[in-house]
Amino acid sequence: MSEAPAPHEHANAAPVVLDGGDRRCVHLLIELSRLVAGLPSGRVVHLIATDPAAPIDLPAWCHLTGHRYLGALTSRGRPAYAISVRADARRTEPHAPWRSATAPRSGASPGETPALEEQERADRGEHQAQRAGDQRGKEG
Repeated sequence: MSEAPAPHEHANAAPVVLDGGDRRCVHLLIELSRLVAGLPSGRVVHLIATDPAAPIDLPAWCHLTGHRYLGALTSRGRPAYAISVRADARRTEPHAPWRSATAPRSGASPGETPALEEQERADRGEHQAQRAGDQRGKEG
């Protein structure tokens, strides 16, 4: 029977690479949250991200969750950043990784999902914009 490796042993394994390309940090953080949820403590993730907000958003997300921000990687052609996964990290909302899953939002109703509420607001805004465009088309 073999023992599971100690968490620090994963730090020596090849890093897991998440190539975010030119996607915005919001989408990258959602992907990163899902990725690290299945990784062992101590595993290093390299996130390739060209979004100019990445050097700000990634350290902030690590501070929120408890994962360890290791900094920018200088040896790559595209901007990349490293984090170390922590087993005791705090969970975030699945579709809003900038929001802690354990902290209730002020004014939230019991069972209300903040991410769904935001999506509903966005959908309403798109619908209103579409209706306004349709109305202008009828007038012109």
